[in-house]
Amino acid sequence: MDTLARICPDDTIIHIACSDPSDEHFQAIGKMVAELGGLRTRAGLPYRLIPLPWPGARFDDDGLRLPATYANFLVINGAVLMPTYDDPGDETALRAVGSAFPGREIIGVDCLPLLLQHGSLHCVTMQLPKGTISLTS
Repeated sequence: MDTLARICPDDTIIHIACSDPSDEHFQAIGKMVAELGGLRTRAGLPYRLIPLPWPGARFDDDGLRLPATYANFLVINGAVLMPTYDDPGDETALRAVGSAFPGREIIGVDCLPLLLQHGSLHCVTMQLPKGTISLTS
């Protein structure tokens, strides 16, 4: 789910949105956005929804679409690291993530090399192979 929508502070959900009806994901993303609009907080109020642009399609050497998404950001102490893709939507996405995380620095990170591995920024931080961290007293 970290490629589609993310829960943020202050009853906010940031999510991808697709405005191109010719994109193969247009209808599915539209349905997801409609479902998000129906969600309610514990207080019974609607969530604040912040749309992220859908980056232009990128493909690997075999013609498979790569999972470029701005929702694959990483929240760290005092900042948010956000994937960028040398795409016209990069700046809009940086501002959108900034509005979801006021008070944090928003740092764009070129994730085109990670995208070629079929992942992005949040993905690459999730697992550490056994032996990477030494737990000694």
